[in-house]
Amino acid sequence: MVHKQIDDIRAALLRSGSSSSDFDLNPDVVLPEGRTLRPAGVLAPIHEVDGRLELILTKRSSALKHHPGQIAFPGGKQDEGDVDVIAAALREAEEEIGLPRDIVDVLGVLPTHETVTSFDVTPVIAFVRDRFEIKPEPGEVEEVFSVPLDHVLDPGNYLVQSRRWRGTRRHYFVVPYGPYYIWGATARMLRAWSNQMTL
Repeated sequence: MVHKQIDDIRAALLRSGSSSSDFDLNPDVVLPEGRTLRPAGVLAPIHEVDGRLELILTKRSSALKHHPGQIAFPGGKQDEGDVDVIAAALREAEEEIGLPRDIVDVLGVLPTHETVTSFDVTPVIAFVRDRFEIKPEPGEVEEVFSVPLDHVLDPGNYLVQSRRWRGTRRHYFVVPYGPYYIWGATARMLRAWSNQMTL
C-alpha cells in the first residue's frame, strides 16, 4: 500500500503542473513588473508510521522575526554553496530538524511557489527511508510533528479564510489538523500537491 502511494506520487510529480503563489486567492493584488525573486527550496519529507505515510512539518519558534509560530516545511533560500534548490532543501532540513540527507529519497518537485516575501520556492517531495533522531534547531524550530499525508492531500479538507493585512483583506488556504493550524504558503503548496495528484 505504502509503496504504491510512493509510486503514485513519483508519477504525479512527473506531470507538468501550474505554479502557485501567495496571491492566487487575491486577484486584486498587482505585482510589480520586473520584480526579482530569490530561489529557495523547502522539503516535504514523508515517512511510514504504522503502515501509513505521514508528512513531517515544523512549528516555527515564536521568537522569530518572520512568521513566528507558523507551521512550515523545513527549508530556506538557496545559498552559494548549494548546487540547486533541492540541495538547499536537504541542507536546511538537516540543519532545522536533524534529518540526514543520506536516508532521503527525492521523489520529485512541484512547480514553484511565489511568496509575499519575494521568494521563488520549489517544494521538494521526499521519502525518508529510516528512522532518525529529530533535533529541532534551537531558536528557530519550536516543534517537529507529523500529519497523515492522506489528510493534506484531500482537497475536501481545505478551507479558504481571510484576515486584514496591511490595510486590505487577504484570502488564503487553511488545512487544519488537530491542534495545528496549517495556513498561508505552506497550505497553498500542499493544496498544489493535492491538485498534482489528480492531474
